[in-house]
Parts: sequence; C-alpha cells; structure tokens
Amino acid sequence: MLTFLLLIGSSIIASAKPFLQQDSSRQWTFGNDVWNATQRSIRTDELWYGNRELFGQAVGHYYSSSVAANNFTITAAYILGEGEVDGTTYLDFYFETQAGEQHWVIFDGQHGAYQYFITSGMRDPGEFRSIWRLDNQTFTHGHTSARNQVLPTLDETLSGEFVFDSTYKLPNGTYITKYDFTDFIHNFDYYGVYGNGVGSWYIHGGKDYFNGDHLRQELAIHRELQTGDVAQLNMIQGGHFFSSRNITLVERKMYGPWLWYLNDGSSTDAAEKAAVEKASWPYSWVQDSAYHSRGSLNGKLTLSDGRPASNAAVFLGDNSDALSTLRQGSAYYYKVYADEDGLFEIENVRTGSYGLVAWANGSSIADVSTNYTQYNVTIENDAMTDLGTLIWGVPNVTTIFRIGEFDRTAYGFRFGGAPREYGLAELCSAYITYEVGQSDPSDWCYAQTQKGNWTIKFPVEGGVSANKAKLIISLAAYSQGGNFHVLINDVKVATVNSSTLANDGALYRSCTAAGEWRYLEYSFDASILRINGANDVRFWLYENTSDGSETLTNTLRGPMYDAVALRW
Repeated sequence: MLTFLLLIGSSIIASAKPFLQQDSSRQWTFGNDVWNATQRSIRTDELWYGNRELFGQAVGHYYSSSVAANNFTITAAYILGEGEVDGTTYLDFYFETQAGEQHWVIFDGQHGAYQYFITSGMRDPGEFRSIWRLDNQTFTHGHTSARNQVLPTLDETLSGEFVFDSTYKLPNGTYITKYDFTDFIHNFDYYGVYGNGVGSWYIHGGKDYFNGDHLRQELAIHRELQTGDVAQLNMIQGGHFFSSRNITLVERKMYGPWLWYLNDGSSTDAAEKAAVEKASWPYSWVQDSAYHSRGSLNGKLTLSDGRPASNAAVFLGDNSDALSTLRQGSAYYYKVYADEDGLFEIENVRTGSYGLVAWANGSSIADVSTNYTQYNVTIENDAMTDLGTLIWGVPNVTTIFRIGEFDRTAYGFRFGGAPREYGLAELCSAYITYEVGQSDPSDWCYAQTQKGNWTIKFPVEGGVSANKAKLIISLAAYSQGGNFHVLINDVKVATVNSSTLANDGALYRSCTAAGEWRYLEYSFDASILRINGANDVRFWLYENTSDGSETLTNTLRGPMYDAVALRW
C-alpha cells in the first residue's frame, strides 16, 4: 500500500529494521542498522557506514541527465510497501521527482541497498545516470573488469598539460583521462571504488534496462576535476561512444533494480555477491506486474550456404529499424551469443514485440558481412517462443581478399583490444603496407589517425567473373576529423569524411576495440583491377583536424578498422 511519509521521531534510527523518516519538509533519513544516509531535495549528502562517514567533503549521491528539462528535485517521499524474503524483511520506498521515482529497497542487515528508477516526466533521457561522489581520502582505488589500480590524485592530474575533456598530459609523456576506466556493459557485473577498509560497488544482476547492444561501453569510475571527488558512475542510459540521437522512452520505463553494495573493500567478496545477484535476477520482491511479465525465446541460426552461424551475436531490441542496435534505448534489450551450432536462447524477456538482429562475431563465420534481421518477434508471459531454424541469407560471391574478421571490433589488429590508453593510436605508423598472403592481421593497426597511406597489396588470379566488384570497409569506430580517400590502383572510389560519417568519439576517448560500427560498401568497375597482376587498395588519410577542443597537436581522429574485403 502506498503511504505518504509523515514527520516522525528519530527513535527509528536505533531500530534494526529498514527505515525511512522525514526530518523536515525537504530532508529525510533512511537506512538500517548497518548504514544510514541523509537525503535532501537534490542529493544525499551524508552517509554513515558503521561509525564512518563516507562523503567527507564530496558532493554525495544524486541522479542527473544531460537533458536540462529532466528535473530530479525531490518533492515528496512515499513508502510503496514492506515485505519479506526468506525471513528477512525489507522496505521499498521512493522519492518523487518530475523526472520519475527514485526507489530504494533496503533489507534488514543489508550492507547497501537496491535501487531502481521508474520514469514519469522524463521522456528523452539523454545521458542519464546515478552517481556516488565519495570521499577521496577514503576511496583511493578503482576496480573494473579491466583495471584494478590506484586512482590518480587531483594534484597529480593537474600537474599535467590540459589536452581536452578531462584528459591531461603529464611531464613524463603519459596521459591521465577519465575514459581509461571505461568498460563494456556486459562486464558490469560488479565495479566500484575502495580503500582504507571500505568499498562501494555497483552490482547489476540483470542488464535489460541498459541501452545498446553487446558493444555498448560506458564510463564507470573517475575523479571529478573541479572538486577531487571520487566518482562512481552508473551510466544506465549513455552515449559517450556513439553519435548523438534523440529517443522517446516507453511509459514508466524501469531502470534497475541494481544493488549498491558496501563492504570492506574486497573485490573477491564483491564478485561472490555479484554471482548471487545474477542468480537471483529477476528479483521476486519487485512490486511491479510488468516487471514480472516475462517469457523466453530460442532458435537456431543457419547460413544459407549450410553453415551454422557459430558464435553469432544475437540482439533482441526495438521492433523497428529506425536506429542501429547500439543506438537503441527507449525500452528493454537482450544480448546473447549463439553456440557453435548456431543455437541460442534468451530467458526472462519482458513481454512484448521485438526485433531480432544477428551478426557475425568472428569465429568460423568471420567472412560474413551481412546481418540477419527479423521483426515482430512476440514474447508472451510464462511461454517459450520457439523461432525454429532461421535461414540467414549470405551472398554467393568470390572473395579476392579479406583482412580482419567481421565482428564489429578491431580485435586481431595491432593494439586492437589493448588496455584503454589515450594516445595509443600515435603508435600506429602513418605508412603501412599489408601484403595479402604474406602479412599477418597484426601487421595492420587498429586505428589510422596520422596523415599518410595504408596500403593493401593483393593479386587477382584467373579471369574476370563480374563486370562490377565490391570493396567492403567495416569500421569498428570513426572519430570525425580523420578524412581519407580510398583508391584502388590509384583510382579514387570513395572519400570518407565528417560529412559522410557521424562522430562516435571512440578514438580520443581511449577505446581500442570498438565504438559505433559502420558498414561501407563501394561498387566499382572491375576493369580497374589488373588480372594476374599486382593490385592495391590505398587508404590515404589526407587530413586530420580536431573540433577545436584539443590544446595539443595530436587529434586522434580517423577510422578504427574491423575488416576490409574485396569481392565480386
């Protein structure tokens, strides 16, 4: 039963049970016997864990959006209900704002709390996140799936030369940037900050409320450069690594629940807790009928040439082709990989109509550049939707050469998938020559940002089998400013620049594996090719200009490669 919270006495704080009390018209205290916090109209500004206060001089906890119209000022607090799971009581309450409901679910004796957000007035979320800004004297380390290390101090960071957007070049030539602690969402089982015997973690048992596909990645941890606060981010709707877009959320979209977890700083303990949460999702205690209305889906993907779609990426999302899979974000999204036989299954899918998209993820189908798409996939409550065998059409073509695997990433190329590091693309030469049949994929670099030419040399043996040939350029990412011509035997067949491709920011934000995937296909007259002779495709990066935000000459703009193929 929904209960409006009245002013009550402070004696509740001494109770072991989860509690919420209103101290004044715009101040509340909540927690349990393990921790408690003070909430004001904009932010949580006092946090006690045992006998330790964890904010210090930092700002505290709050929600925010890049869309200014989304207002998170709290106007009231309501108790949604109380319950019990396996003999442990819990309290579900929320703070009401124009944008939506900020829910807290606190269990008796729990170290931390579950949180979720249900939208109301917020229709376009922009970049939407919750954030803990914590004491920088207590929390000294950051932990993601890729990094576990000391956070740079504010003084250390500011000793460097400003480059752009929270990125500094130190006197020793290395860089500090907030983007180095970015991670892929599929690795967001747990991440956090810790130090001096305490840790604060985000644990996502389920991830269907995150926007985007398998390659969605986001900021996780950084230091606020104005205050020095340690920032633990929960970018539940983000777009740092793809071009901007406007979306309209479904009615009352539920972000979460996720677990905010407190412990002694042990990442091993956080990992064990994450495994428990993953096994418990979707949570039985959520008081929302739409959340519990779920079904499952299975099927088998087979290529039209008879091969199984081994390890294909399978995405269930919008029932529309209006946005790419990475840019979708209005509703709920599910991501799995098929097994070696092309079989896939997705469990606990919210009921509704979806679009299913699949693409190659390297492996034995690394040559497949097309997608499989099917719309109007219906999920019903407590039912299995069996799609049977799905035939994925692939063209009957002759491949003259291919470098890289079609998987929407730069893995396999030099530095492809290396630890995130600003400026890494500077180590890729301005001039590269790749000889088909002799060179290895690692001889090609992951990103081209320096003015110069990257050349693929290849033979064409036998007769011409078609009047037209196709050059396929699959980019794992593209950062505007790195403009290049594509020439085949010195004949220009394409120009890629800022007017043809949107900016995803991946290269200058430390990405080494992917940003926003782009597929480019150019048809040309096959007479350009020299039969039984030497041929080349040349990528001439003729211009590299920034948007004016950088202060150094390095711009880190251009293409990140997935694969290049020539066919007829």
